[in-house]
Amino acid sequence: MSKLIITDHPLIQHKITLMRKTDTSSMQFRQLATEVATLMGYEVTRTLQTREIEVETPMEKTTGVEISGKKVVLVPILRAGLGMVDGFSQLMPGARVGHIGLYRDPETLKPVEYYCKMPGELKNRQVILLDPMLATGGSLTDAATLLKERGADHIQAVCLIGAPEGVEAFQKAHPDIDLYLGHLDRQLNDHGYILPGLGDAGDRLFGTK
Repeated sequence: MSKLIITDHPLIQHKITLMRKTDTSSMQFRQLATEVATLMGYEVTRTLQTREIEVETPMEKTTGVEISGKKVVLVPILRAGLGMVDGFSQLMPGARVGHIGLYRDPETLKPVEYYCKMPGELKNRQVILLDPMLATGGSLTDAATLLKERGADHIQAVCLIGAPEGVEAFQKAHPDIDLYLGHLDRQLNDHGYILPGLGDAGDRLFGTK
């Protein structure tokens, strides 16, 4: 079974609380999403492969480490996942970025794919799947399936908040993918929205209704 990692750092919890507030503006919401993603990124990237290298300091030669292997690929689920890309990119400016477009059918609550574009071969790359909200788990589950179909064999999923129902559904579908949450919320309501949640992340990021 995949690991569920709750990144319960005080700064992450503080910033998520600010994101929940109704009177937080779109500008503030975007900035907070970037900051939380950056903080979560430190935990998510803990498993990056490294190798030893020799460097020369102003004083002497020494042995250090550098990130090894192929470049990381960040994959936001459009459109709300875009709000997390800058935070991770600040940690890994050289990371490549793919995009998966999914929307939730308002009647069935199931995800519908409309776009998928990846930066070349995904095999042997660390792929970080980004989506602020893990509600029913449908979008994240389908996105992970798409990545596997395109050759991804090392995927991590990262969400700012999630509901127990979504966590259970995702782990059942992808028991090999570790899941990182900033906070595990209480439940879903009858319309599939997270409670207490923070509203529609896409609308709040981009000021739409």
